[in-house]
Amino acid sequence: MGIKRFKPTTNGVRHAAISDFSEITKSYPEKSLLRPLKSSGGRNSYGRMTMRYRGGGHKKMYRMIDFKRDRLDIAADVLAIEYDPNRTVRIALVQYPDKTKAYILAPLDVRVGNKVISSHNPDVEIKAGNCMPLRNVPLGAAIHNIELKAGRGGQIVRSAGTAAQIMAKEGDYAHVRLPSGEVRMIALNCRCTIGQLGNVEHETISIGKAGRNRWKGRRPHVRGVVMNPVDHPHGGGEGKSPQGNPHPVSKWGQKSKGLRTRTKRKYSAQFILKRRAP
Repeated sequence: MGIKRFKPTTNGVRHAAISDFSEITKSYPEKSLLRPLKSSGGRNSYGRMTMRYRGGGHKKMYRMIDFKRDRLDIAADVLAIEYDPNRTVRIALVQYPDKTKAYILAPLDVRVGNKVISSHNPDVEIKAGNCMPLRNVPLGAAIHNIELKAGRGGQIVRSAGTAAQIMAKEGDYAHVRLPSGEVRMIALNCRCTIGQLGNVEHETISIGKAGRNRWKGRRPHVRGVVMNPVDHPHGGGEGKSPQGNPHPVSKWGQKSKGLRTRTKRKYSAQFILKRRAP
């Protein structure tokens, strides 16, 4: 696991820094765990464009990830660490004694040959890859793939290199500090997985050339200041002049720097003890 750099033989690789994929142990995905994934091109179910500058890209299949980890008290063997084009973190292929296979998010310290288990038993070892309720996790332990509602499956802390931490337990809730710095109350019967997620170097990757973004389905992004006034509030004027709305806004006039867009009276606001840094 590391970053690969190149000799500056071309402009495309002069500043490129990509993953060396040294932790990958299996080149092809498990066919039984693949599902087709249709490219939306930024359109919603009505065919209307809801996200600009999306389209093209390499075709890919979706890997069925077991976010619920609901096979309790059955140890599974880690068969391989694989690349997933749909997320930043690596995934681990595990196999249960009945030969059933599943994908899980790969923690930093999980290797091929390790065993992982999901259990409500308080005596289960606190080891990377093991899944258990927050009630059984000691204070200060690094966790990921955390449920917000018991039985729904992990919903937060699923990106490469991320980990949350239990700060305290009070009543039926745990105070969990998320990677953003937010401290949130989560029910103790919600489950999580032990350990920090792998592929920590993801944030240091530099794509090096625009073509690599096209492979991902990202089309060129046009700045508002080079548009006409009819197309964007920043458009128009002679040369680089601050015509129209002088403050940075979106195409539809909404402030684009620092505006809080979270609903004021959201139900889940009562569970947030400390907001993330603005």
